[in-house]
Amino acid sequence: MTLRIGVIGTGRIGTDHIQRITRKLSGAEITAVTDVDLEQAARVVAEEGINARVHREQMAIINDDNVDALIVASWGPTHEAFVLAAIEAGKPVFCEKPLATTAEGCRRIVDAELKLGKKLVQVGFMRRYDHSYRLLKQTLAADTIGEPLVVYCAHRAPMAPGFSGDMAITDSSVHEFDILRWLLNDDFVSAQVVLPRRSRLAEEGLQDPHLILLETGRGTRISIESFVNARYGYDIRCEVVGESGIAALPDPIGTVLRKDARLATPIQTEWKDRFVAAFDTEFQEWINAAQKGEMHGPSAWDGYMVAITSDACVAAKHGGGIVPIQREETPTLYR
Repeated sequence: MTLRIGVIGTGRIGTDHIQRITRKLSGAEITAVTDVDLEQAARVVAEEGINARVHREQMAIINDDNVDALIVASWGPTHEAFVLAAIEAGKPVFCEKPLATTAEGCRRIVDAELKLGKKLVQVGFMRRYDHSYRLLKQTLAADTIGEPLVVYCAHRAPMAPGFSGDMAITDSSVHEFDILRWLLNDDFVSAQVVLPRRSRLAEEGLQDPHLILLETGRGTRISIESFVNARYGYDIRCEVVGESGIAALPDPIGTVLRKDARLATPIQTEWKDRFVAAFDTEFQEWINAAQKGEMHGPSAWDGYMVAITSDACVAAKHGGGIVPIQREETPTLYR
């Protein structure tokens, strides 16, 4: 069967997903779209040459009989309402991060799924679908280096136009929060944020970089460097120090150049280029699962746990010291 998908939000991310499903992937088609900018939504439909209805009322897309599943790629503060409506309609929903803008909102979504007794929500944490992260996960799962003791991570971007306040934590570092829970199969119990000397290249009023220190329930210590104005490129790093060895995320494949007495390899500058294959895999696996009435990816519970971790980091940044993270027993539905 072909999965009929409705897309809420046809901005940059939503359009990318429409193109991905239409041009690259199998088993699905876009049958409806909506956006606060109806002209933009209609333009995407025309440019892609798809037979999709443009809904003037955004909520109407959820109950469209020609829509089996939904993608929420709209403005973050709208996500919670759309996801809750999709759960009420009994339709699978892929929601780009954030699942909701508050931990309380994420919890309401979790509670709605628990009441239904079925997982319908997947959150867009695409790093779980990246080949290099999956190789690292396999290495850790095979106990190749023993128990993880220390993890060093870096999330570096060349620049972050429009970033302000705590967005380096709430918009960027949330990917680390999810992938590290997944890699280590462990929850966080405390957070601390250290503020290094501020880069002169950061926008006025923006602290950059941040150093985020986390501790897991089994005692693994994690250091995350968040540097969103690193200028030199888009560079994601992760190194796990184990009892008997070290496992590190490999660099993306690039041509090694020997020229003019120099040895050089390229460094990517766009996050989309670094994770384009992960996005493709993420959506193909979501389509395959949704066709079977299943959900295997990052869940509403994962979205909720990332939200409370993010809240703790923001509190630590502004209040100083070590902030405890409340551990909760994972509901049976999400185990």
